[in-house]
Amino acid sequence: MISIGAIVNCLALALLQDGNFWMPSESSTTAAEVDWLFWFIFWIAAFFFAVIVVLMVLFVARYRARPGHEAVETAHHNLALEIAWSVIPLILVIIIFWIGFKSYMDMSTPPPSAYEIRVTGQKWRWLFTYPSGWVDAELHVPAGVPVKLVMTSEDVIHSLYIPAFRLKKDVVPGRYNTAWFEATEPGEYNIFCAEYCGTEHSGMITRVVVHDRQGYLDWLANAESFYDEMAPADAGKEMLGKYGCVQCHNTDGTAHTGPPLNDLFGHEVTLANGATVPVDENYIRNSILDPSSQVVKGYQAVMPTFQGKVKDKEIDWIIAYLKSISKYYEEPQLLPEASDAGQRDGEGEDAASADSANEDGAAAAGADAEAAAQEKDGTPAEGEEEAGASDANTSTAEQT
Repeated sequence: MISIGAIVNCLALALLQDGNFWMPSESSTTAAEVDWLFWFIFWIAAFFFAVIVVLMVLFVARYRARPGHEAVETAHHNLALEIAWSVIPLILVIIIFWIGFKSYMDMSTPPPSAYEIRVTGQKWRWLFTYPSGWVDAELHVPAGVPVKLVMTSEDVIHSLYIPAFRLKKDVVPGRYNTAWFEATEPGEYNIFCAEYCGTEHSGMITRVVVHDRQGYLDWLANAESFYDEMAPADAGKEMLGKYGCVQCHNTDGTAHTGPPLNDLFGHEVTLANGATVPVDENYIRNSILDPSSQVVKGYQAVMPTFQGKVKDKEIDWIIAYLKSISKYYEEPQLLPEASDAGQRDGEGEDAASADSANEDGAAAAGADAEAAAQEKDGTPAEGEEEAGASDANTSTAEQT
């Protein structure tokens, strides 16, 4: 049952990748040469295997020991046969060597105008640095353009393996290895590490995304602004995946290679040297740029430095995400609430304004009532008396 399940899985994988039982799809310009040589060797091996097995069974059946039959003397030398089984394999081996050597040189020598991308292998993730300086956890390339990969490792030996491109190259610390390919059509293809590199080796998986030329230019132009348009906490979560933090740190409270990240910010941790420090913005920043300076008690100093790789704004995003998943951190209010004293002062001012308004209204109402009463009695109002006296004085002066 296990073998049947394995066969079904292989067939399903080949079907999903538009390949066959043995190989995924031929998605690079050099894949066809590799496959041709594979099938050439396969059918040669299958032919000689069949010939040898058939002859072996035939000889066992025909020349088996039987009663009444004596062994006879056989030939000890046959020049034609010996030349045949020496020359024919030699010719086949020369053909295999020549085709293999030519294909290897073609795959190892990138065109002079190849588009260059830097690759960094690190436990347990891949990072790809583009000519613009943008760093991404996925490999994005244009179709129909030769792409040169300049690769190195930060820790142990890794091996970049893209099955659909028939590309595999060791990534070694302390030196640079190069490889190149030219994708033939847009699509998405898996990238694996083909060299055992530690406990999370099987999880060192990413993908290569092949765009058309304009699609690649658009992606590259929008790549850096993509995270800027996200909420800081959401961008920080993406950064943990981009830089491979989730390979060693869980967010569900369980310990892994590194301490869990949830409920971390705003808490205190005990370091390996016995000191207790609060987890604040400075602690997070130092842990990213110089992790060996403050190793948490109970864990080993295996985290690599991200100095020169992660940007300041990306650290800010990570801090925002760690705050959002910590029960020890309280989100600040957008606007502070008014204090009780302020409320009382405001209420006093409102009351004084209301009293003043009431007094003015009462005075105005009294004046109106007095004027109405005087008019009813025929008595001139105070203003009218003053106006009459003024007119009399003016008339007397004119007569004089």
